[in-house]
Amino acid sequence: MSLQLVLSLTLGGVSVISLWYAIHTRSHIKKQISEMQEILEDVKRGNGNRRILAETGELLASLAYELNDIIGSYEKQLSVFHQMEETNKQLMTGLSHDVRTPLTTLLGYLDAACKGIVTGTEKENYIKTAQRKAHDLKDYIDTLFDWFKLNSNDFSMQMEKIEIAELTRNVIIDWIPILEETGIEYEFEIPEYPVSANINLEGYTRVLNNLIQNVIAHSSASRITLTVMSDTPNITIALADNGIGIDKEDLRHIFDRLYKVDRGRTEKGSGLGLSIARQLVEQMGGSITAESEPGEGTIFSIKFSSVQ
Repeated sequence: MSLQLVLSLTLGGVSVISLWYAIHTRSHIKKQISEMQEILEDVKRGNGNRRILAETGELLASLAYELNDIIGSYEKQLSVFHQMEETNKQLMTGLSHDVRTPLTTLLGYLDAACKGIVTGTEKENYIKTAQRKAHDLKDYIDTLFDWFKLNSNDFSMQMEKIEIAELTRNVIIDWIPILEETGIEYEFEIPEYPVSANINLEGYTRVLNNLIQNVIAHSSASRITLTVMSDTPNITIALADNGIGIDKEDLRHIFDRLYKVDRGRTEKGSGLGLSIARQLVEQMGGSITAESEPGEGTIFSIKFSSVQ
């Protein structure tokens, strides 16, 4: 057999193999694309658990992996959306009781005072009660606005270097009359030297107010201690009370939205205050934790990175 013939047969064989490989590859790619289309249609119908299978090194592997990442991200966003939708539904359902009921009561006290149904000392007590309920209603509405603002797509916080020790003093000054009125003893341990962090002034103020309000409304405490500690590279703000405490199961969910600790506690509150506090702290790059033992009180601790 001549060399030319051998070469011709060999090259012909290679050509046949190449042709077979090209046809096989083309068929495999068409099958993969068809499977991708089927899976994407299924995802479009709401099944976010589908994934595209591909072996490493295949021509469409990188595309398959990228589509899987997109599907996974879509599923996470959809889950968050459903959670938010359920939360908002619960909030709207609760508005009738949490807003209309106290508002009706408030109007009842004011009508009685204005129409002369009550007079003298009793009238003054009615007006004071109406005032207190008006403040409670305002706090609840402020909390709702904070919640919707925090979870809106255009929410952002302007961070700046702020001296935390002085800011903390300014916040707690407004609480002293309320603490004295409710008979809660207090102790504040705040350094005299500057303690600074990159935070948002309004956000930090809201967090501290939410925590103090939570202690007053729910802890049944007779004493609270607020401490600001600077231990480079961290700043810790700790709010401790000697109240009824929180059991382990409730403590796990204490920062969850709409979660209320009912046993031994009042029904007052939206269930959003501590959730808002956590969101604000995390938005400012910090962390918040709670430690508690039933009957021994609770400690809320906030940590931020200090700056010079």
